[in-house]
Amino acid sequence: MENHTRISEFILVGFKSHPGSQVLLSVLFSTMYFVTVVGNICMILIIRMEPKLHTPMYFFLGNLSTLDICYSSAITPRAALAFLLGRRSISYAGCASQMFFFSLFGTTEAFFLAVMAYDRFTAICNPLLYQVVMSRRLCVLMVVGSYLSRCINCTIQTGFTFSLSFCGHREIKHFFCEVAAVIHASCSNTLVNQLVMLAVCGPIIVGTALVVFVSYAYIIVTIIQMPSAESRHKAFSTCSSHMVTICLFFGTVFFMYAQPGAASSPSKSNIISILYTVVIPMLNPFIYTLRNREVKGALKRLRKTHSMIK
Repeated sequence: MENHTRISEFILVGFKSHPGSQVLLSVLFSTMYFVTVVGNICMILIIRMEPKLHTPMYFFLGNLSTLDICYSSAITPRAALAFLLGRRSISYAGCASQMFFFSLFGTTEAFFLAVMAYDRFTAICNPLLYQVVMSRRLCVLMVVGSYLSRCINCTIQTGFTFSLSFCGHREIKHFFCEVAAVIHASCSNTLVNQLVMLAVCGPIIVGTALVVFVSYAYIIVTIIQMPSAESRHKAFSTCSSHMVTICLFFGTVFFMYAQPGAASSPSKSNIISILYTVVIPMLNPFIYTLRNREVKGALKRLRKTHSMIK
């Protein structure tokens, strides 16, 4: 039996198709990555340049945009290059690094969405306490604490995964080094790894989802009880874009990891993986721009200021 340390590289075989289709996939991934980077950078600049957006909600949104750039960068550029050149190999260290950063940014995004839901809950359900509860210091601590705690989580998960033996089985049935796909390629008994993945990721996914759904249950009840239609519309407009992002992210994550046999049949989930690794980071800036009155107002003011300067 060949030990895992003798494996120098893996082969990613997520999509097997005609060479012409590979080029099309490369163009598609490259385009989506370009739109993701440009869109999220624009969102960050809008938030920083508009004083009215210097609030906890947009502080987290700016961090979410930064995270989406990093999240997409961990997967998309390499996948696009692999489709274009036909080079499906990835080094052992490269695979471990990709898994670590993918897990880090993915779990941190779930945490950010939960924090943003709590922020909206505090603003709408307890507006008088909002400035006290969501202080600048607390917001910074939440962001820093999230990254640090998720680093520990991802180190454990990646370490356990790459402690497995692969017995010369180099093929990973995915287009990137996703945890379940790498575990599936191992010749070891993976029960412990699957239990570790469940113990590490389960509380994060379930906990953040609970925070989100409980927060929005209270928000919806509070909005319904508001006396005027204008107040209800204004309150709903501040959180509708976030609700769309939540549905997209948690919907795909639950489909991927909550279904029976997700860890043992990763190849069936490649298309869904594209949604949360490539498509959602690209869509987030458009969702928050097109469905958010404050961001649209900030865009109009920045355009007006730019026109006056000219």
